Amino acid sequence: LNAAPGRAPRQHVRFLPAPDGTTGLVAARVPVLADHPLVRGPRFRRLKIGAGHRLDVKASGVFVLGMGHGNKLLTHLYNCHLTKVYTVGGLFGKATDDFSDTGNLVEKTTFDHITREKLERIVAVIQGTNHKALLMYSNIDMKTQEAYELAVKGLIRPMGKSPPIITAIRCLQFALPEFQLEIHCLHETQQYLRKIVHEIGLELKSSAVCTQVRRIRDGVFTLDDALLRTQWNLRSIQNAIWDCQLKVKTELEKTL
Repeated sequence: LNAAPGRAPRQHVRFLPAPDGTTGLVAARVPVLADHPLVRGPRFRRLKIGAGHRLDVKASGVFVLGMGHGNKLLTHLYNCHLTKVYTVGGLFGKATDDFSDTGNLVEKTTFDHITREKLERIVAVIQGTNHKALLMYSNIDMKTQEAYELAVKGLIRPMGKSPPIITAIRCLQFALPEFQLEIHCLHETQQYLRKIVHEIGLELKSSAVCTQVRRIRDGVFTLDDALLRTQWNLRSIQNAIWDCQLKVKTELEKTL
């Protein structure tokens, strides 16, 4: 912000000696020295920035920040309890103490008996179990007209505190010993997603570690809205804020 072009300094009228050396004074407009950068200093010394749903050091992907008035919008978006989407990579055949491939090795197991059909069967069970939890924590009578209208709009979700809930999960890639899942969830942590990979390995009579956790969607924000590290400059950030204003406004009006 301080590197951006600033406004022109104010002008005021001063009576200066005549330039040709004659006696007398001449009225002239000169810049106000109080507006000079060397006198005024940096225009911006503080900028309030708030973090949305956080990512831990081993995860990557969409990370939403709020600037200025955007901090209040972050609170509203948090109260909407919007779904987040991750791609999670897994590796069969070993287990670690923190469920990631960089943790301390605990055991090695065989995995030749695992097929994509078996994996998808376990994934379907996980989704079904979490769907029941979603209905329970949404505090809505499923026999009412309200529940039907919310279901049509896709707005059935816990509107308060709840355990992590997976609303959808599917297998994207399968090539032993590696696999990749797409997980739609609420109120999760990245460590919880790694634990899910570990539990899938156990259900398949093997073991598994998580190789990657990448958030590809956070509510209304997707990878297309995200800025790379090399794009962290004033113009790109301004454009990103302007491009997302309508999406945020529409979602808040629909949900709140």
